Amino acid sequence: MCGIVGIVGTSEVAAALYDGLTVLQHRGQDAAGIATADGSHLRVHKGNGLVRDVFDAKAMRLLEGRVGIAHCRYPTAGSEGLDEAQPFYVNSPYGIALAHNGNLVNTDALRREVFEQDRRNVNTESDSEVLLNVFAHELDTQKALTPESVFKAVEGVNRRAKGGYAVVATVLGLGLVGFRDPHGIRPLVLGKRATDNGTEYAIASESVALDILGFERMRDVAPGEAVVVTARGELHTRICAENPQHTPCIFEYVYFARPDSMMDEISVHKARMRMGVTLGEKILRERPDHDIDVVIPIPDTSRDAALEISNLLNVKYREGFIKNRYVGRTFIMPGQGERAKSVKRKLNPIPLEFRNRVVLLVDDSIVRGTTSKQIVQMARDAGARKVYLASAAPPVRYPNIYGIDMPSSEELVAHGRSEKEIEELLGCDWLIYQDLTDLEAAVAGPKFPGRKFDSSCFSGEYVTGIEPGYFERIQQLRSDEAKRKRRIAS
Repeated sequence: MCGIVGIVGTSEVAAALYDGLTVLQHRGQDAAGIATADGSHLRVHKGNGLVRDVFDAKAMRLLEGRVGIAHCRYPTAGSEGLDEAQPFYVNSPYGIALAHNGNLVNTDALRREVFEQDRRNVNTESDSEVLLNVFAHELDTQKALTPESVFKAVEGVNRRAKGGYAVVATVLGLGLVGFRDPHGIRPLVLGKRATDNGTEYAIASESVALDILGFERMRDVAPGEAVVVTARGELHTRICAENPQHTPCIFEYVYFARPDSMMDEISVHKARMRMGVTLGEKILRERPDHDIDVVIPIPDTSRDAALEISNLLNVKYREGFIKNRYVGRTFIMPGQGERAKSVKRKLNPIPLEFRNRVVLLVDDSIVRGTTSKQIVQMARDAGARKVYLASAAPPVRYPNIYGIDMPSSEELVAHGRSEKEIEELLGCDWLIYQDLTDLEAAVAGPKFPGRKFDSSCFSGEYVTGIEPGYFERIQQLRSDEAKRKRRIAS
């Protein structure tokens, strides 16, 4: 999971790209980069760390241009070192810089194609560089540089690439390009704003980036659609895939996206509120005579759901944990040891809210279970009489392969275990999960009844299909043990 932004402006865009990245920092804390185009010159600055640490005044002064893209990286498999910081760049054809959110599931086959058929070299382990070279080759075959040739190139990318991807790129001599995979798995939104000198356009992972920059949200980029904005500010769009199927990633709404974002015309905030309603209804069905004294969210993502649960149960809602704002999101920490250490650095309980009470803790989801186990123990140590745990999402039993670095199946606490076994492992007195049908209905809401989602980490059903041996390969890349060995080797 990463954050991407692209802008075509009527003045310099580097500062706006920086500001856009800062509100997408929750999507990636590992590295950041900006590329700007100024006539025939492309300038790139990138590095490991948070946005504020990668860019200083000197770096920003060098990023001249009225067209640019930006990226903040989440450390998925094959994108964990400085060489994999984005945007990536190739000088042929024309000069292209590209940033990518998502994950390809046929990277190995594409890498061979790129080398053997396209005669292009991929210098890193990142699938984003593979995607860049596929796009560059397809554009090169068009023998022209027009919006039409870009659309033909994206058609070629969509035929060859398989997985989840949202892309922004800048092409020297043309402008800004954005496109989304044929399933619309990863989010991408288009916006515009009027200035004294004309209309500016922006493309971003989440609408909140448009909000902060003063852009009006026009619409989401459709599944399989490509957007071209020329350096002169001319907007061109086209669907570049046969039979696109809209199945966005449901985990965006559960955890990753900011609550103030709109995604595919759905308010993330409202979706999480509805998750709380359906989960609260399940609690009442299973325990109509419950003894819950207080509902406490595990900050931050679960607050909307927890508040609705407390309303439905007619019990107190209380903030029981104080969060250290200077510790990153635990879910996307690079190793299990780092995640475990971060929990106590990140959260501290308020004993008065726990003492002698039956507490219902609400979390957005439970992935590895290590964090949940520690938080349950924190609640006990703070004096809770009983600790119940509710997950606004169903059990995560399968890896997410489209850009969220969920580990191999064996590291998922729900994989191969019953809910009772998970309850015992986490040490809570009662564990209750959201049902998948309720989750999907809650996210779709009344505006989009029956909308389909990629819910593969809950159901094991992958919308793109999976080639034999794929899970064995990602286990070698994604397990914490594999990451530990790579860190030692480097």
